[in-house]
Amino acid sequence: MILDSLEVPIVLAPMAGGPSTPELAAAVANAGGLGFLAAGYLSADVLAEQLEHARSLTDRPLAVNVFHPGDGPSDHSAFAQYVEHLRAWAAGAGVELGEPRYTDDDWGAKLDLLAGAPVRVVSFTFGCPDETVVKRLHHAGSEVWVTVTSPEEGRQAQAAGADVLVAQGAEAGGHRGSFRDHPELPVYGILALLSLLGAELSVPLVASGGIATGGTVAAVLAAGARAAQIGSAFMLCPEAGTAAPLRAALRAGGQTVLTRAFTGRLARGIRNRFIAEHEPHAALAYPEIHYVTAPMRAAARAEGDPELINLWAGESHALALELPAADIVAKLAADARVALTRAGSVPGL
Repeated sequence: MILDSLEVPIVLAPMAGGPSTPELAAAVANAGGLGFLAAGYLSADVLAEQLEHARSLTDRPLAVNVFHPGDGPSDHSAFAQYVEHLRAWAAGAGVELGEPRYTDDDWGAKLDLLAGAPVRVVSFTFGCPDETVVKRLHHAGSEVWVTVTSPEEGRQAQAAGADVLVAQGAEAGGHRGSFRDHPELPVYGILALLSLLGAELSVPLVASGGIATGGTVAAVLAAGARAAQIGSAFMLCPEAGTAAPLRAALRAGGQTVLTRAFTGRLARGIRNRFIAEHEPHAALAYPEIHYVTAPMRAAARAEGDPELINLWAGESHALALELPAADIVAKLAADARVALTRAGSVPGL
């Protein structure tokens, strides 16, 4: 298992939609951690190009994260009213919107690619692959990791044959990796989730959510995780593809909230005008709403407008440093070692 061979217990979170780049994945891998490429929103052909590029930058193991297609298209009645609301607003604001549609994010072609040109780890978000998919990737030589957000999802992933569970706490930026989004979706903090999963499951755990310092790396390791998966702390790195308005928002800080306004799926981002105005009306329909707001978000990124883009970020984003990725990995690992050493002689324990 790759967790046994990593030089440092640091895993780069796959950050689809821009921040994830071959350069960032390779830099984390070269620094002794595990570098992830995010396949979300990419075609299989573009993913193949990015994977080839990353492999040219490192001879260390790499990982790829794939979006599970879930249960298929949303019922039109679930999002029609919200789309109508957005169109009325956009007409007055001079904003371009797209059409709601469903895609499986090139699911089959990506699986074919990863079975034919395997990476060390393939992880899944938004659902649990069935045993057939797990066995196919195992046969290709890949470990299968599954993102889980609750004990129930952890049990399902273990039963499917997952090698590692990525426990995503409420603190994490970006989309919740839940198998099925719904109004009463439970949102566990990372320490509680690690405790619940560890109490009944035997699969190794990787912790994700709000981890931006060596101290928090040490905390999740002490709570039972084998490694920490970290995203927002790397978004200001020069190797990251983070858009300029998101970089500025990260530097400025700000409150994060959970929202479905941009994509129809629960996600954590920095509160801005679009969330404030439209979250009360938001529908639960992914990826349909994602495609409705995509043209607006692309135009806003090009114009540098942070009020109309999804500023995905974790609760600890204010701690992100503008350093090369290798320096951040080294600092996190060194500070974690210090914290764990100090914890070994805590008065009263």
